[in-house]
Amino acid sequence: MAWSGSAVLILFLHAALKMPGASLAQEAYTTLGSFSPVILPEPQSKAHTTLGSSNTVLLPEPPSKRFTNVSGSMDNHGTCQCSVYLPDNSFPAMQVEKLENTTQALSIRVETELAKISEFTRVIEVYEMKIQNLTMKVERMEKGGVSHTDLDFELLKLEITEMERLVSQMKDRAVGSNQTVDQLYQEITNMSATVQKLERLDKNNLLAIRRETVALRMRLKECEEIRNEGKAHVPVPAGSCDHGVISNISKPYVIQLNWRGFSYRFGGWGKGYSLRNPQKQLYWTAPLNTDGRYLEYYRIFTSHDDLLLYKNYGEYRLTYGQGSGSAVYEDFLYFNCHDSPDMCKVDVTINKLVLRKILPGAVFNNRFSYAGVAWQDIDFAVDESGLWVIYSTEASTGNIVISKLNEITLTVEKTWQTKQYKPSVTNAFIVCGVLYAVRPINTRKEELFYFFDTKTGKEGTLSIIIDKTLETIQSINYSPSDHKLYVYSDGYHVTYDTTFLPA
Repeated sequence: MAWSGSAVLILFLHAALKMPGASLAQEAYTTLGSFSPVILPEPQSKAHTTLGSSNTVLLPEPPSKRFTNVSGSMDNHGTCQCSVYLPDNSFPAMQVEKLENTTQALSIRVETELAKISEFTRVIEVYEMKIQNLTMKVERMEKGGVSHTDLDFELLKLEITEMERLVSQMKDRAVGSNQTVDQLYQEITNMSATVQKLERLDKNNLLAIRRETVALRMRLKECEEIRNEGKAHVPVPAGSCDHGVISNISKPYVIQLNWRGFSYRFGGWGKGYSLRNPQKQLYWTAPLNTDGRYLEYYRIFTSHDDLLLYKNYGEYRLTYGQGSGSAVYEDFLYFNCHDSPDMCKVDVTINKLVLRKILPGAVFNNRFSYAGVAWQDIDFAVDESGLWVIYSTEASTGNIVISKLNEITLTVEKTWQTKQYKPSVTNAFIVCGVLYAVRPINTRKEELFYFFDTKTGKEGTLSIIIDKTLETIQSINYSPSDHKLYVYSDGYHVTYDTTFLPA
């Protein structure tokens, strides 16, 4: 066969063109001489073409397996032409990889948005419940079914403000438009406006009347205090019980930090009392060790000035004290013996244990101590008549028991059972045979709320507010010589003046 033309285009197909994704076609044109067939290689093998003067094609395999005849056509110039459509000669791997990365990124974004939608759905359900509750409250106020006070409006406004803040955060976090969140925010805003309108309208003037009533009560209380102060400021001689019950307790007077330092938060202190010599000056202080339980050291001062200046004192060591329920009477220190229901009596002039005796039926080791103060199961008290002990028993199921003691023999002379649960009070003391108990209101207030009169067996409630300089009162000791309360509060020595109603 003869070839016409200077070149022959031999097209080879790569085996990889059979891989998925190779679908593009190219059109190839081969210009030949007086030649009818076009020979094509099969796509699964490689072929080599050698062009020369003899116009010979060299093939690695038999022509029967490597070539296919293709029909052509002759143009006006006698040239034979044919068209062959072949797959793309390269696989687009980079495009596929880019597509996979894009798909993965989109998947992550979809999962994130779905999580946000789930979270918002839960929050919206909670807010829907809150809105329903608030709607019911507002409807009741509109109908006048309940008294809407300052507190009612303040609580409503606080709840609405909190929901507004949280929904605003949801709006900021939401991507794009979120109709549910916008609607929720609008409902909360409308409700806030409704509450403010109700508060302004207040047709019955309930809020104004309530405010006026509170102001009148305050004025009435001030007048009553002024009247009582005028009556109660009658001088009461040292050791005298020619007066009624306590009517007022003064502001606190901080004397000083205990001599052992800030770490010794628990303990007791006071002014010793002597029935034989009521004017005698003797001050004692007994901070517990830092464990709040063990009583090891105490000091004795013979004047108030010495106490303030930490001079001219006697410092003594004990090895058997427990708790902050100590008291000094007739130059003897009384306290709970360590790890026992026993009462100890120490002569403070020589620091010698002179008597140890069990308190019948008393619980100990933190069984029924005061509220917030441990290891004070047995609490000694001194009043105008002598020595007392305040404690609990298993038979009393934790209620306060009062016993009058013989200070010489520590024998129980008489006992009274009260109905006041001891672990619910902060501390207690006795004045002229009347037990007084205090309880906490908050970190800055205590309330003298309970009394028990051992002379009549009568018990009842009071409401005298006591200001505090520090949060916890560890012990209270009353001194009949000056009618003061000596309070040990978080390591500080504090005093209060007491005033009484007329006898």
